[in-house]
Amino acid sequence: MTSTTETMFSTAPRRRSPAGSSWTLTIAVVVALLALLPLGFVLWATAATGWDTAIQLIFRGRVGELLTNTVLLILFTVPICTALALALAWLTERTDLPGARFWSWMAVAPLAVPAFVHSYAWVGMWPAINGLGAGVAISVVAYFPFLYLPISAAFRLLDPALEDQAASLGLAPFAVFRRVVLPQLRLALCGGALLIGLHLLAEYGLFAMIRFDTFTTAIIDQFQSTYNGVAAYMLALVLVLCCFVLLGIEAGLRGRRRYARLGPGVARHVKIAKLGAWKYLLLLLPIATAAFSLGIPALTIARWLIAGGWSIWNVSEVGLALWQTLVICLIGGLATTAAAVPIAWLSIRRPTRASRFLEGCYYLASSMPGVVVALALVTVTVRAILPLYQTVATIVLAYVVMFLPRALVSLRASIAQVPVELEHTAASLGRSPGNALWSTTVRLAAPGAAAGVALSSLGIMNELTATQMLAPNGTRTLAMAFWALTSEIDYAGAAPYAVLMVVFSMPLTWLLHHQSKKIAGR
Repeated sequence: MTSTTETMFSTAPRRRSPAGSSWTLTIAVVVALLALLPLGFVLWATAATGWDTAIQLIFRGRVGELLTNTVLLILFTVPICTALALALAWLTERTDLPGARFWSWMAVAPLAVPAFVHSYAWVGMWPAINGLGAGVAISVVAYFPFLYLPISAAFRLLDPALEDQAASLGLAPFAVFRRVVLPQLRLALCGGALLIGLHLLAEYGLFAMIRFDTFTTAIIDQFQSTYNGVAAYMLALVLVLCCFVLLGIEAGLRGRRRYARLGPGVARHVKIAKLGAWKYLLLLLPIATAAFSLGIPALTIARWLIAGGWSIWNVSEVGLALWQTLVICLIGGLATTAAAVPIAWLSIRRPTRASRFLEGCYYLASSMPGVVVALALVTVTVRAILPLYQTVATIVLAYVVMFLPRALVSLRASIAQVPVELEHTAASLGRSPGNALWSTTVRLAAPGAAAGVALSSLGIMNELTATQMLAPNGTRTLAMAFWALTSEIDYAGAAPYAVLMVVFSMPLTWLLHHQSKKIAGR
């Protein structure tokens, strides 16, 4: 019976989706070419500079200093974030820690506070803070949730039977964790660490405020002060090479191992570890983490709001910044999600080598720091299509390149849940391929599209470098207004903008936390 069934499934002809893939593939290729524009720009700039000049600009003392700062920043920050996120995930998911659900949310909530607002809060609390130590400390509290989210989700999906088997063979609890649990967390650890590393390479506001030089701060300083294109281009080249090194390291550490559970049945519920007398002592870890990642920003912002009084709430200026931020977030989020539809559909309905290659181009392009994307678009528009320089179209294109994977991940999950037979039925009723796709898959995947818009908008709201360099004249988003005031040491005047960024980011952050909980049906 089993062999007959297997034969039926293996020999049954595979129906192809009627929705035409030619125009979908064409659009996906065009978007991929636009997404790869920053990489092409870096290669062009290097070739145009000339080998001799490029060597002189790359192999100089300043680049060595920036590279040292960057390497040390990553070497210190990523392991600390990993240890902190791993400990918090274990406490909130695997133990009887008091208020585990609440502390789980507290571990994700720091994502609602932009990194440069974290820096603003710490500088407001300790004005003399600066340098590598400050950069590591603030980066840890700002970015550790990027590791906590995937690790906690992975903990909920692990089958505890493997741990029981290891314990039955005589392994101590710590040995079971090290030899059985940690290997199964490799994908989550590598993915989260890569995300933090890329954020550290791209971040500007956090490090500029504490006077810690990185490639991104140096590029923007070069661009804004002297507009020395050649020097900025070569710094951008080294920055892109650093991104590629991180991608290569992550791919090597991730490996090709299988992590799926094989065999019939389902994983049983995990056994919660009893902390006993250590319960309240270990509770100090999530309390201290929340105090540093949320308490310090809350206290600093409240302090400056009280010091500034009602006069800092200039309704016309604050209202204009809020309105422009919401509009540009909505436009950018919609454009990013729309651009992700073709490749999301192809990756699910037509998973070929071409579609996988295009999808890889999207992810590769999104790893480019915002300053490199902005430099590429500034150069292209100034040299070739000047009317598009500092227009809404240019900055929206930058957002599409930078945040495309956020929308792509959400869309893929939703499209995969829509039966392809619905497209067949719509086509059999005489609808065109595009109309069949629109009336079935696109509409039923609307929740995933909405999540993609929300996640993209969250990134756009907190984006600073590309917005500063590409925004049309007269544009003043919350992030731009905040940065302009803090640059003038007007911390009280910047407080309302910080509050609004946090308030409008919090619901989107809660959505991330909620979706992560739904993975295990909790």
